[in-house]
Amino acid sequence: MSRTRWHWLLALIAALSLSGCGYNDFQRLDEQVKASWSEVLNQYQRRADLIPNIVATVKGEAGFEQDTLTKVIEARSRATSINATPELVNNPEAFEKFQKAQGELTGALSRLMVVAEQYPTLKANQAFQDLRVQLEGTENRITVARNRYIKTVADYNVLARSFPTNLTAMIFSYSPKPNFTVQNEAQISVPPTVSFDKAASK
Repeated sequence: MSRTRWHWLLALIAALSLSGCGYNDFQRLDEQVKASWSEVLNQYQRRADLIPNIVATVKGEAGFEQDTLTKVIEARSRATSINATPELVNNPEAFEKFQKAQGELTGALSRLMVVAEQYPTLKANQAFQDLRVQLEGTENRITVARNRYIKTVADYNVLARSFPTNLTAMIFSYSPKPNFTVQNEAQISVPPTVSFDKAASK
């Protein structure tokens, strides 16, 4: 057998071995994780972009709780200060910091919406109602994007931890990726809502 044919045979054997050990699956799932993470970031950014308009509208309400507004502004600042690069999904500590900041922002926004319900003029403000609807829609999109990410990372991590694909993971440094915690998922999966049917006076 010629040297060229021998090289081609070795390449074919290597390719078949890699395929059988999950190498191609790692490539596919890694790309899916990146894509689903990008969508999560897009939706979080969409929410962050809505907040200045929400704050500006609420600020126009005389006597609105300043502490509630301040907490939303500070939470948004912390969440947007984190450089959420694609590499963040491979750094458990950075990922935990990111999800904590986003969870705090979710809580602050929920509180703001509950407080806003006590102001009849805000409830009658069309601009505020439009922003509320946009926020709820965005929170729903965040939940969908996060669920998609959670599923994709779970598939990837099962591959990284199972035999014999865990050997491929060790050779090519495919470490398990961090995921959203159950506690954080429960907190964020319920979008802030305001019932404008229940009139409340200040």
